[in-house]
Amino acid sequence: MTLPFHIDILDLVFKGILIGMLASAPMGPVGVLCVQRTLNKGRWYGFVTGVGAAVSDIIYAAITGLGMSFVMDLVTNERNKFWLQIAGSLVLLAFGIYCWKSNPTKRMHVSGKQKGSLVYNGVTAFWVTFFNPLIIFLFMAVFAQLAFVVPNHPVEMSVGYLSIVAGALLWWFGLTWLIDKIRGKFDTNGIVIINKVIGSVVIIFSVIVLLGTVFNLYHLPIY
Repeated sequence: MTLPFHIDILDLVFKGILIGMLASAPMGPVGVLCVQRTLNKGRWYGFVTGVGAAVSDIIYAAITGLGMSFVMDLVTNERNKFWLQIAGSLVLLAFGIYCWKSNPTKRMHVSGKQKGSLVYNGVTAFWVTFFNPLIIFLFMAVFAQLAFVVPNHPVEMSVGYLSIVAGALLWWFGLTWLIDKIRGKFDTNGIVIINKVIGSVVIIFSVIVLLGTVFNLYHLPIY
């Protein structure tokens, strides 16, 4: 049964927002930089750091989606789609475990108190994120698991990609708001705690979707 147009769009919007938040949430170099700039320079300097990262992320998301659209014939078969989703879930699980175990403060760049312009802070964050192309593997995993790529539907996919940006901006806006509110009580231990919470959420999410995919095996045609 074909879903109505508006339901397809809402589905892509929800998935896009979720992908944007998942891609932005881990406390990598740009996440730590965002926290530091929020503490040292102010909330909006931290937020534009996140905006710069979001611009880089959407470029890699578009590259990933374009590449996957050329191989979507592989997932028109339900069995191929099943194994692709299993692989995506396992990659997400590994990513969550790595996120939970890692300590981003060990290699963090210390942000100075000299503010600079908002544009400068956004551009530097863009380049910090852009030179970390490993984000493509995360996008591949979530795109596969959520069946996000819809070939030959440019309007719908444009809405989906804009939703990824919206999800990323929601994350950075919420994070900088929280850090600004608790700035007097926040230190490097807080960064580690945030990373462990995010890792735990990703692990739980990946296990849930993995189990859902595995149990759906019984609905696959056998041939």
